[in-house]
Amino acid sequence: MYTRRIMLATGNADKVSELAAMLGTAMKVLGISAFPHIGEIKETGSTFEENALIKARHVAGITGLVSLADDSGIVVDVLAGAPGVYSARYADDWEAKPGENRDARNMRKLLHMMAAVPEVRRSCRFVSCIAAVRPDGTEMTIRGEWEGRVLTAPRGENGFGYDPIFLDAVLNKTAAELSRDEKNARSHRGKALRGLLTRLPTFMAVG
Repeated sequence: MYTRRIMLATGNADKVSELAAMLGTAMKVLGISAFPHIGEIKETGSTFEENALIKARHVAGITGLVSLADDSGIVVDVLAGAPGVYSARYADDWEAKPGENRDARNMRKLLHMMAAVPEVRRSCRFVSCIAAVRPDGTEMTIRGEWEGRVLTAPRGENGFGYDPIFLDAVLNKTAAELSRDEKNARSHRGKALRGLLTRLPTFMAVG
């Protein structure tokens, strides 16, 4: 039985599902879809931390619930950190092919930008910053990173975003070839969430 409700400031059902799986039955995780009047949140920050806080502050202020927001993306060394905070909208300036969704278009652009880059220079990392904000304005942020490299073609059917072209540096599998449990154990978001979970009970207590 759920004893508390907590907001995740995203409309991405995959992220809501991931957080719910890690929190178990202690808390009911709600996404923005539960509050349609929230509307679009402009991510105007220049860092993952800034964007996560913008989203969590906005949602906590509207719902009156402890709110979490994740800002995450892929950081590619040879591209001076791009796509970075623009990962989700990296290829919005590219025309979509017939039947191509946003994730596929983003991957296509990144693979194009990396086409001439040799394997030894394809290092990258997934970065996740989770911000937690209470309605009284108390805040905290947690950061997690996952080291890997960019492949030259997608592999695997699981995951979302850039997962099919991100090769885990240790397991030699793409993020899209991992099960949910394997991914949670390795991923940037999993690391950030585990850090969050150790601090969340105290954070949620009324101070």
